[in-house]
Amino acid sequence: MNLFREDLLQAGPPADISVPRKKNMMCLNESVLDPFQAIDEAFHQTMQEVHLNRYFSQVTGELKRLLVDYVGHGVSKDNLLWGNGADDMLFSCFLAVRENNAAFAVSLAPSYFDYSTYSRAAGLGIKFIDYLPDFDFDEKKYLEVLNSPDCRLGILCNPNNPTGHLLSDEKILYVLENTKKPVLLDETYFEFSGKTMVERVADFSHLIVVRSFSKSFSAAGLRFGYLVSQPQNVEEIRKVQTIFNTSIMVQAFVMTMLLNKDLFLRHTAAAVALKHQLYEDMRQIDGIKTLPSATNFLTFTAGERSPGLFEYLKQNDIAIRDVGAHPLLAKHLRVSVGSPEQNRYFLDTLKRFLS
Repeated sequence: MNLFREDLLQAGPPADISVPRKKNMMCLNESVLDPFQAIDEAFHQTMQEVHLNRYFSQVTGELKRLLVDYVGHGVSKDNLLWGNGADDMLFSCFLAVRENNAAFAVSLAPSYFDYSTYSRAAGLGIKFIDYLPDFDFDEKKYLEVLNSPDCRLGILCNPNNPTGHLLSDEKILYVLENTKKPVLLDETYFEFSGKTMVERVADFSHLIVVRSFSKSFSAAGLRFGYLVSQPQNVEEIRKVQTIFNTSIMVQAFVMTMLLNKDLFLRHTAAAVALKHQLYEDMRQIDGIKTLPSATNFLTFTAGERSPGLFEYLKQNDIAIRDVGAHPLLAKHLRVSVGSPEQNRYFLDTLKRFLS
């Protein structure tokens, strides 16, 4: 007798994040700003009014108010749902749409690798449609799969990870206008691109926008993400979450961050400027081809020399990410924007290798 789901028995364990652990961690799109150090005093002040021995806290209502204000575009608290990172939001959506063993989601590829991880964990199949060579996509082919009987969810990542490119508003709207299926728009890197479809949540009852505090709010280790959708969708997705799914301490910290949001948004603007400079510097290096990016990372290739470059950077205490698993990104690597000093050291090391 099987004690667990048959599809889990046939699957392997979740893939670990396979990156080197080096002094210069430029591999996971993290921020160099430590939010705890940035708002240490303000957070300690907030915690004077928080009672961790209680399930309920006034922090929850205040966080909802601040998040509504931050998201804007006419969003209300009934449009919001939060959880343990954007990953938790993805998993909750996958759980909520799964109907039976035939149900599946559709995503473009290459894109965020954990769409597969979390859909499998939820018992939801997933199919991928490759981007075109210029990283545009065939919206009609995408819709053909999305509108097929067993497809329960469409996923669009904008800006896309790991390529860094933006989808056109026109194509996103075309998809939304030509399906009744739920469409999950992953805006994890929204603050870096400045592009959002949150204002269209009121127009499309099947649109779900997912965002994160891990990237521009510099809180990868905090684990806080949220989604924005119409109230009836929020109500249904909430049914697959546990009751107290986000700790009061995390909520208090996020509340404090939003009370000091200008600090984090200034840091995001600085990271965008550093990204643009790093992109221009890399474009000047012979033997390197770098993709434009609307995020806080750059995907690039050194062609046949990419594997050697990856190892050379490791030897020089720089960890980047190998993203070459998909044929469209064969021999491509991804570097996260670091501090000015880290970026300069990365560039100098890159030039040394190539020379």
